[in-house]
This record gives sequence, structure tokens and C-alpha cells, in this order.
Amino acid sequence: MIDVGKIRQDFPMIVNHPELIYFDNGATTYKPKAVIDAICNFYCNFTSNVERGDYETAIKADRAYDNTRMIIARLINCEPREVAFTANITATLNQLAYGLGKGWLKKGDIVLTTLNEHASNLLPWYRLEKELGIEIQYIPVDNHGVVIMDEYKKLLNAQVKVVTLAHVTNVMGALQPIQQMTALAHEAGALMVVDGAQSVPHHPIDVKVLDIDFLGFSSHKMCGPDGVGVLYGKYELLDRMEPLLLGGGMNARFTSDADVILKNAPIKFEAGTPNIEGVIGLGAAAEYLMSIGMENISAYEKELRAYFAEKLKELDNIEFYNPNNTSGPITFNAKGVFAQDAAGYLGASHIAVRSGNHCAKVLHEVIGTDQTIRASIYFYNTKEEVDRFIEVAKNISLENAVGIFF
Repeated sequence: MIDVGKIRQDFPMIVNHPELIYFDNGATTYKPKAVIDAICNFYCNFTSNVERGDYETAIKADRAYDNTRMIIARLINCEPREVAFTANITATLNQLAYGLGKGWLKKGDIVLTTLNEHASNLLPWYRLEKELGIEIQYIPVDNHGVVIMDEYKKLLNAQVKVVTLAHVTNVMGALQPIQQMTALAHEAGALMVVDGAQSVPHHPIDVKVLDIDFLGFSSHKMCGPDGVGVLYGKYELLDRMEPLLLGGGMNARFTSDADVILKNAPIKFEAGTPNIEGVIGLGAAAEYLMSIGMENISAYEKELRAYFAEKLKELDNIEFYNPNNTSGPITFNAKGVFAQDAAGYLGASHIAVRSGNHCAKVLHEVIGTDQTIRASIYFYNTKEEVDRFIEVAKNISLENAVGIFF
């Protein structure tokens, strides 16, 4: 198991704000000193653009940037050439929808997804539905958001070309059976696109074992900087795919008669000057997580979440939406209290949670409400923090929560 007390000393936000209980890790995570130092080292010692200079600091920047590609390849068990950097998971999923809409998908083709999904994994496909005439169908899920496999099997046919869903959903924390779903999708001739924003930071991920075709995730949800995402794809698929963005760095040559030759993947997906310091910080974050061990992180979080869930079940004033899931956030409401009022009440006691629809604006069709509170933990959270949360949460009432603002 991990030494949480020691780990907490790695995070300046925890050290500098001991009064704050941060349960909003599903939105973004704290950054360890190793990540901050890596970014400062770039700014102080070898600031330069990448893939453009032939002088010493430029070469150092190239090596540091390219090294992150190798680090991420180790993290998810793929080849470095299968790793492209984007701005975030949203940019990754937009690239994939755009790329698959060019040459892969046509009118009448079916894309399967679920009502659990974040806007980033629905809106790009909605656009293709309008522009290309593809059809989006929803895989039925149970009341905890987990795919019902028998229903999924019934939907698979030759018209299904893409299956796209979150590995771990961002509201209900449903851990989907991606390996089994991928095998079935491939049997039907469909590609598997996985939103790993809420799984890669918390679980060991092996893309070769899962056999998924594409995976996206965000740096800032795994102790790295904001503004950096990852697009993984099987190389033969990336090689066929058209990039969403065109510009400097990603082309080999072009002429005045509009003849354009692109560089090979993954570079063709990285137009313009990238977020160099962010990519370097992501590499430091991934190395930090691997030094702790993704298996250790997953096991600790599973234990902590189970403890949290058992404590929350004891509160009569709380409606708990996902008590049986073993991963992802704790999602609940205070009975009779608007979600944002209840979150404000917790915030007044220095407990940070998120309220609202969490960008999953069709999930209400599954759980019956479009406003919830989400408490999302990470490996630096503790049972003592859960206990403090419970002591405050048990006193949430309409009178107390509304009164906190007046």
C-alpha cells in the first residue's frame, strides 16, 4: 500500500492549505512538486521551441518533449509513435470524430455510445449526425450507469462502425467492461474509441490487453498541467486519419498550387507550437504516478471509496446515487436541498466538491435528476478527510444550506 502521509507532503496545495478538503479531483487534480519543478526547469534552463532549432537549448527541449512520448507509451503500454499530444481530452475526441468522419463514416452508419457520456464524447458525434447523416444509438445502462451487456450485444450489427464511451464515467463512476466490449465490437467490424479521462489517472491501463483502437485522456486529471491531452491510436489507424488542425510543424512540404505532404503520425496531429512546458510536466506527472504504482493507487482508492460509501449510507438526509460502484466519484444530493446550495454549505466548511450536471446533460434520463453533488477522491485523500466530510454533511438541511449565503 501507499504511504499517504508521505505523499501528501509532495503537494504544495495540501501543505499550504491544510484546512482544505479537496474532493473535486474529477475536475482537476493537485500537482506534485516534481511536476512544478519540471516546468520551472524548462522555463529557467532550456526554454525554446521544439522541432525547429539546432542550438543547445532547442535540442534539450526536443529531447524533453519527445521523452514524454516515451513515458506515456510506458504508462499505457504502446509504441511512442502511437502517442500524439493534444490540448485535452476534448481536443482528442474532436480529432477522432473529425478524422473518422473523413473516409470512415458515411450516411446510415451507426455510432454506439451511452447516456452517461460527457459533452466531449457526445457533441462531436452529434455534429457528424447532422453533417454526414450517421445515426447515434444509446447502449442501455443500469441505474448505476454500467452497460447492460446483453443489450449491447443486441445493438451490434454490420451498420455499427464506432463504439465510443468512457472507461469510467465522470458522474456515476461506472467502470465499463471495455475489454469484452472491444472484442464484440471488433467481431462486428466496429472501432472502439475510449474516453480515459477518468480511468487513466486511477487504474493500470494496457491498451494492448484491452485491444482498443483509440484512447484519449487529459494531463490535468492525473497530476499534470492544464492544456495538455493525449491521443493514443493504433498506428495503422493514425496513419490513415486526417488531422483536424493544419499548420506549421506537421507538414513535410507544401507548394503554391496547394500540394501538401503531411508528416507521419503522430507529428501530423501536432500543428503549431505545442504546449511544450505542459507536455514536459505531463511526463513528470506520469513518472510520478508510475513511481507510486498504478496498481497501488487503484487499490488504495478502491478501499477509500468503499469507506466513504459506507459512511455516506448512514446519513438519512442524503440520497446516494451510486453506492454499488467501486470506482469514480461519490455522487449524491442532500434531500430537499438544491445541489449548489448543499455544495456551498460544504464549501463554507472548506470542503471542495462539485455540483451541477457535470457536463453530462443527458444522464438525467438514467438517474432522474440533472443536478447532483460529486465528491471525487484521489490517492492523496484520507479517511480522516472523509470523516470530517461526514460530520459536516449530516447537518445539511434546507434551512442551513440556504442560510449560509445570507
